[in-house]
Amino acid sequence: EGAEYDAAIAAVWEQVKKLDALATPPGKLSLGSKVEEAEAACAEYLGVSNTLFVTNATAGFEIAYKYASLQPGDEVIVPAVTWLATGIAPLYVGATPVIVDIEEDTLCLDPVKVEQAITEKTKAIIPVHLFGSMADMEKIMAIAKKYDLKVIEDCAHAHGGVWDGRHVGTLGDAGSFSFQQSKIMSSGEGGACITMDPVIGEKLGRLSHIGYHKGAKQGEVAAPPPMGLLTHNYRITEFQAVILLSQLKDLKESTILKDRNARKVAERLNKIPGLQMQARGRKADLQSFYQVIYKLDESYLKEGYTVDNVIQALKAEGLGAGHGAWGGKAMYQMSLWNVPEKDYRLHSKETAEKLLPTLINTASGFFACCDEEVDMYCQCFEKVMEAYSK
Repeated sequence: EGAEYDAAIAAVWEQVKKLDALATPPGKLSLGSKVEEAEAACAEYLGVSNTLFVTNATAGFEIAYKYASLQPGDEVIVPAVTWLATGIAPLYVGATPVIVDIEEDTLCLDPVKVEQAITEKTKAIIPVHLFGSMADMEKIMAIAKKYDLKVIEDCAHAHGGVWDGRHVGTLGDAGSFSFQQSKIMSSGEGGACITMDPVIGEKLGRLSHIGYHKGAKQGEVAAPPPMGLLTHNYRITEFQAVILLSQLKDLKESTILKDRNARKVAERLNKIPGLQMQARGRKADLQSFYQVIYKLDESYLKEGYTVDNVIQALKAEGLGAGHGAWGGKAMYQMSLWNVPEKDYRLHSKETAEKLLPTLINTASGFFACCDEEVDMYCQCFEKVMEAYSK
């Protein structure tokens, strides 16, 4: 009690009033119009009929798998190099992840290995647009059509990317984006599941909104969900929607800037013997960058020097660098991957395990900078590689 207590309460109420003004209608911090506005803006940007904001990208995968009616024993093809949520999500619906190797240049799912991994149990393929590069969607969609498989794109790293005139996430049956803290677009946590198909969108909406049809207000059910469809509450808040709306307005411009600078950097640094930036998607019109990944062939370094020496030297030059791709580990090698061997199938891994120890990552924020800072970024690599190369 007392003046100090009253002042603290008054300060809290001032914040509540600000939140109240944010929400529409006032006081509606969930299921309000800002989420609807953000979903509509995202759908328009991507050119899809349905965008559904969810609690995170993993939730987006789970409801996409349920849309695909995956059953225990069904197989889902996932890449060897990705965050573990991609591989664990099939287990939520009883399906079996089948881990398949990557391409040497893009580090994304290898279509040749994908086709080799298909069995009569295979029901879906999950291409990951890793670090912003793009899986070969032309080849993957052709394989999916040949074997009648669903394709659900993992776009957690690829906001703003465009493949042959179409945004990533719009090429398969559905796409899942992440808005987690570190991502290109972030609301702290959050995700989106998108689709071109309104029928799929309706089912995804019910799966994430405890059975209500998409756009329904709580307590106003136009029609019940299909019998036996187990649904969830995977909704986001008005706060998250406002944050995402503000970032969506700048996404195209920032992606264009990063892509333009990335092309300059690749042209310059790829001339250094033994160093190669992760390749662009084969039909990438516009590529986003979550992180910037380089392959380093240690045979070009002086005797006794390793990738780790180069990383430490880059750090000494003031460039934040690290071992690319989760400390140089494939998904199934991560300490958090606690899936028993009987519950997944490791089809192929040779390229992944060969390349992972050679990768260097840097933040992509440098690609959003001015020409002078981009030049300084390149100079760091040039100085270190000149000193350490044979």
